Amino acid sequence: MTQRQRSGFTLIELMIVVSIIAIVAAVALPKLAGARLAANESNAIGTLRTIATAETQTAANCSIDTNGDGAGEHAYIAEMAGILPARVSAGGVPGAGVVGIDELEPSSLVSGMGNIVNSCVQRSGYLFQVWLPGAAVGGAVPGIPEDATGGKAAAPFPDPDLCGTLWCIYAWPMARGSTGSSVFFMNQTGQVLQMANRGAVTYSGLAAPPPFDAAFSNANDMSSRIAINGLVANDGNLWVPSK
Repeated sequence: MTQRQRSGFTLIELMIVVSIIAIVAAVALPKLAGARLAANESNAIGTLRTIATAETQTAANCSIDTNGDGAGEHAYIAEMAGILPARVSAGGVPGAGVVGIDELEPSSLVSGMGNIVNSCVQRSGYLFQVWLPGAAVGGAVPGIPEDATGGKAAAPFPDPDLCGTLWCIYAWPMARGSTGSSVFFMNQTGQVLQMANRGAVTYSGLAAPPPFDAAFSNANDMSSRIAINGLVANDGNLWVPSK
């Protein structure tokens, strides 16, 4: 009688294979997570620069001129994306545009960024928010965000004169330590700043966004200098030029 030989793994062999897989996963997963964080942060910087270019083009093309003086103004993301009406001049003062009439031709740079939630747009694990300058109060210029769903449908509107020069944007992780670590900032100077996001004041998700004056040297004043070269940031964090 011929005896059939069994083939396959023994229990000990299976345990060895499982142990090896576990060791490899323990080594590889942190590296994969780190690579994803680095990729998200790199994408965030690229998105900031893309939005900055769109801002420059919008102002240069005089696409928005809310006081009718012939000088272009900077815009909110939903305005540049053409999904909501842009601000208009209503008798020489800022007013809300009319749906179906005052939408801008979408900028190819931000056409895919029109989904605004809580005044922010989400891309690659990061949230982005644009601030435009309001009328100066006591010499300080406050920041005005776009509406929760995008654009600006009612007062307070950005100041027409200041809006021709000032603007800023922040990018921060949707989940600090999971989708990204650092926070990034950019304004009309064209310089990208970053903050490690590990201090007493940190930013993460829609529940903890950076205020408009976080990276500025003076509180409640986006006309003040950005906090580099020895200046202390309003939020107490160390902001440095991004590499």
